[in-house]
Amino acid sequence: MNVFVFDIETVPDVEAGRRFYDLGDLGDDQVANVMFHKQRQVSGSEFLRHHLHRIVAISVALRSGDRFKIWSLGDEQSGERELIERFFDGVDRYSPTLVSWNGGGFDLPVIHYRALRHGVRAPRYWETGDDDSSFRWNNYLNRFHYRHTDLMDVLSGYQARAAAPLDEVATLVGLPGKLGMRGSDVWPRFQAGEIGAIRDYCETDVLNTYLIYLRFELIRGRLDEDRYNIECELVRASLSNESKPHFTAFLNAWFRG
Repeated sequence: MNVFVFDIETVPDVEAGRRFYDLGDLGDDQVANVMFHKQRQVSGSEFLRHHLHRIVAISVALRSGDRFKIWSLGDEQSGERELIERFFDGVDRYSPTLVSWNGGGFDLPVIHYRALRHGVRAPRYWETGDDDSSFRWNNYLNRFHYRHTDLMDVLSGYQARAAAPLDEVATLVGLPGKLGMRGSDVWPRFQAGEIGAIRDYCETDVLNTYLIYLRFELIRGRLDEDRYNIECELVRASLSNESKPHFTAFLNAWFRG
C-alpha cells in the first residue's frame, strides 16, 4: 500500500483581499491587516476563511514498497500552481492512502479552492466511482472513507468538541510536536523571506502526523508491535541519512521522549 501523508502552510491571499475590499495599491502587510480585521469582526478570530488562504508550502511523506521519504514539493521558488500540480501528480501516480491532521477541515478545502483558482486538473482525486468502480465505496471525498484518513476526525469520533491539536497529541504519545515554530509564525516568516524555514516546519508537522498514523495502525490491528517498531526505525534511519538540521532536532527530541 502507498501512504501519502501531507500538510500545507498558507499565508493570506493578499491579491484576492485587494480585489474583494478595493484596497488599490496598499502594500501586502496593510492588505493582510485589513483582511485580519474584517475576519475578527465576523468571528472574533483572525483566522481567515479557507478561500482567502494562499499555499506557500506542501510537505509530504511517502511510504511505498520498502522506502520512506519526506520532502517539500517543488523548491523555494515554486509558485502555488506548481505545488498543487505536484500534489495531485502524486495522487495520480500512486493512488495512495492520503493521511492528514485536520486535512478534511482545512488542508483539502484550501487545496480545492486554490486548484479551482489555477485550473489544476486532478481526475484521480475527484473520482467517486463513475470511471473506476473501486472508488465508489472508498474515495478521497467521503469523510468516512479511509482513502483519505483525517486522523483528527477519526480519533475524535467525528465530534468537533473532542478534536485535539496535532502538537498536543504528538506530545501525548512521546513525539516531539512543534519545534520552535507555530502556524501563527508563518505569515511574518514569509514576509521576511524565510520560505526555507516554513518548509522545514511543515515537514516536521508531517513527521508528527505520520508517526501518529503508525500508532493508529497499531491500535486498529493493522500493525503488530514488531512491525510498528520496524516502521519507526525506518523513519529514524531515513532522517539520519538526510543529515538536515530540522530532522536532527526532531530525532534528538524524539529520543528524549
